[in-house]
Amino acid sequence: MTDAPPAPSKRRRFVDLTPLRVSPAFARLWFGGAISGIGAQLTVVAVGLQVFDITGSTLAVSLVGGIALVPMIVAGLWGGMIADAFDRKLVLLVSAIVGWLSTIGLALLAWFDSGLTGEVPVWPLYLLATLSSVSATVQMTTRSSVTPRLIPGELVPAASALNGIAFGIQLTLGPALAGVLVASVGFAWTYLVDVLLFTTMFLGIVTLPRLAAADGVERPGWRSLKQGIDFLRNAPNIRMSFLVDIVAMTFGRPHVLFPALGVLVFGGGPVTVGILTAAMAVGTFLASLFSGPVGSVNRHGLAVGRAITVYGGFVLLLGLTVLGMQVALANGWVAPIGPDFAQVNLVALGLAAFAMLGMGASDEISAIFRGTMLLMATPDGMRGRLQGIFTVVVAGGPRVGDLYIGVFATAVALWFPPVLGGILIIALIAVLVRAQRSFRLYDAREPTP
Repeated sequence: MTDAPPAPSKRRRFVDLTPLRVSPAFARLWFGGAISGIGAQLTVVAVGLQVFDITGSTLAVSLVGGIALVPMIVAGLWGGMIADAFDRKLVLLVSAIVGWLSTIGLALLAWFDSGLTGEVPVWPLYLLATLSSVSATVQMTTRSSVTPRLIPGELVPAASALNGIAFGIQLTLGPALAGVLVASVGFAWTYLVDVLLFTTMFLGIVTLPRLAAADGVERPGWRSLKQGIDFLRNAPNIRMSFLVDIVAMTFGRPHVLFPALGVLVFGGGPVTVGILTAAMAVGTFLASLFSGPVGSVNRHGLAVGRAITVYGGFVLLLGLTVLGMQVALANGWVAPIGPDFAQVNLVALGLAAFAMLGMGASDEISAIFRGTMLLMATPDGMRGRLQGIFTVVVAGGPRVGDLYIGVFATAVALWFPPVLGGILIIALIAVLVRAQRSFRLYDAREPTP
């Protein structure tokens, strides 16, 4: 098990770049993932916009994630076992190829459709998006478990913050670029940009050293999975870190609302979708950029609880903003909105973007502490399987949240899911952190699962 990191200087204010300097392999993988991730987020937004363009249904958009949920769970669990049992470099390479091919499929589908008279059917979009999600899940699981093999253990928190910066860049540029490209050149060229950006991932992977499996690791199968589950059963702090993230992501991921908000609430169409998605990424980026002080925090469990509580507050703010705008539109208190950005309500959109920025910042602070807890308290031979379960939580929670948002937005109103979700997050986190004393008292100087 990796030793606990020494307490860094409290004078540090900006993110620690040491992992990029001491490990060229980590640096190449980080840069490749950051650039290719821009294209990946571009495609996520583009698929949602294309489904909404075809169906006009928020529920249909939510099904993009909902249909992929079960395959992603299987991929996360199986991918974690594969990452522990085989050369992790090879696992990364194969999963990247699968993801690249699925993006090429989306580009070809949109390209051929541009010459047809009828609309493209929705089911191929669901199928290819699911394949892309499965490959991304295996890739995420394996990359996370690789980090402690590439850098010293004391630099893991800094690496987590750097990954947050990469994710913030991806979520800032990808969705914004998607909104502009879809509005200007269409879906086919938008997907093609992702195909080109994806190639940078291969440069980071092929230059990695050999990352052979640890001695004595079980081959993928029931026994291997059972070992991971048994470890988690006796790891209350890691288990609680998973549970609080499920709460936040299930009730506080309003992204499937964005296409409808761009048409029916704020105006601006695809550009508004890009702004709202990018605003959360800006929060993620800023929180990571100014993450220096988190290295002096040892009570990680308590910090996670507080960060997610703040997250819930910003979710509630977004819901109240949507409610206020819908009431104002219904009563004629504001000018009518339209699909052009010139017809957007800038005040309401600005407030919603601020809420998304706050969500991104608080979620990233939580993610840094949760990720560090998982890596520092888990043996190397078990990291793949625990990262697999963690990936299922990180990737599966938002998909359940997509369904939650889609169902309640359709059955009640667009404002209802984030208002109820924000309240539930604040209340449930208070109860959970209070109930699990060891999580509340978790000390990074003595990491215990």
